Amino acid sequence: MRSIDDIREEYEFLEGDERYRLLIELGRELDPMPDALKTDATQVRGCSASVWVYPTEQDGALHFLADSNAAITKGIVALVLSAVQDKPAKEVAAMDITAALEPFDLRNQLSSNRTQGVPNMIALVQAHAARISEND
Repeated sequence: MRSIDDIREEYEFLEGDERYRLLIELGRELDPMPDALKTDATQVRGCSASVWVYPTEQDGALHFLADSNAAITKGIVALVLSAVQDKPAKEVAAMDITAALEPFDLRNQLSSNRTQGVPNMIALVQAHAARISEND
């Protein structure tokens, strides 16, 4: 997965539809999420599309699997995860993910329908991180 900084650099050079295409491309780059992990416990509430996020831990770092039934929404969750992927749980739990996403200006780039679930995606990621960091 690309870093959020690499994505931001590319995003700044793009406009309108090209930004949508980049988000869709990011969604396609996510690791596949097995259907068995798409449960009520992993579903993000408040999104216009179905979104699932599942944390795994590898060598002390969090690695998230995610999926959505909508291409743009899957790209948005990929963007959120690019800020936290493969970082220690304690760091993710304390991170200001909203601030990391501010340069993308999603609220003005996408419809409110598409961005309404972003705070819930962030909250779920951080709740998973906090729970995992407590067990370390």
